[in-house]
Amino acid sequence: MRRRASLVLLALAVFCAALAPLLRWYAYPRLAKIPPGQYQEMVLEAKDATLLDYAGGMQPKKVDKVTIVQTLKGNVEASREVEADAGKDVVVWDTLTYIIGPDGKMVSRIPERYLFDAHTQDPVHATGEMVDGDPVKREGIEFKWPFFTEPRDYLYFDAQTRTSSPIHYVGPRTYRGMEVYCFEQTVPWTKVPMPKKMPIEGIDPATIEQTTGTTLWYTVKARFWVDPVTGAPVNAEQDIQQEMRGGIAAGAPDGRLTAFAGHVTIRPDYAKYTFDLVASNRTKVLALHTYAPAGLAAAGLALLAAALWLEARGRRREDGVSA
Repeated sequence: MRRRASLVLLALAVFCAALAPLLRWYAYPRLAKIPPGQYQEMVLEAKDATLLDYAGGMQPKKVDKVTIVQTLKGNVEASREVEADAGKDVVVWDTLTYIIGPDGKMVSRIPERYLFDAHTQDPVHATGEMVDGDPVKREGIEFKWPFFTEPRDYLYFDAQTRTSSPIHYVGPRTYRGMEVYCFEQTVPWTKVPMPKKMPIEGIDPATIEQTTGTTLWYTVKARFWVDPVTGAPVNAEQDIQQEMRGGIAAGAPDGRLTAFAGHVTIRPDYAKYTFDLVASNRTKVLALHTYAPAGLAAAGLALLAAALWLEARGRRREDGVSA
């Protein structure tokens, strides 16, 4: 009877030992993926900001608050079309950044389409990849870091300039009790396209630049606090400045007219929601990547030890009976 029990324990030990690496190296890469139909909304604020008053003489003025609403929607149908050619799981995000002034009216709206590998977050290039209607070819990451982010610099895509540059790892931090990595990127003053959707109807940004010689310039210092397990930012801050130069700004000091300047942060209620969501997903990823494989390996060793102990005890009894 003991021998039969030891064989059962041995079989279970082998099963656990085989399942542990299977979960870690086969199931994890296939199951730890960004869902293609994800939808997410984020609200950011810039308090005590400077904003160009388009309707009031084209002069910058201090405002109590500028609100930025970012929506992200997974395009399942587009994902399937790209996957057919790419031969791997691809996520297509259609995003919209909608900027609202203190009077509740639109300042600008910028759509994007971002395509990337569902597991690695590497960019995938296909027709339709764009920022504000302009075709782009992203290099590096945007919005999200890879699962199990490494403490090193990454290449990060900036939608305003349509270019990628290093985002630097500056060290570990603790955010709401979670150990995270902090990254910083500074984009120097760069000439950027004007938003195609302006706050005044009938204004064509291309016409403004061509007929008046007015250009838009932009700089930002961005900081992200990233959960290294899921690669998802749990907090972000940006110091953004935009200036119009030349043309209609020729009469301003130094020929520069501030279009926007402010410290952008996540609204507190959305910061809490984002943290709770990332913490929940972190547990799921760790369960698949670490907890379950390690637990199965430990269970396999315990079952093997129990099987050997039963076998040894049975043999001692048999030897005692024979004697």
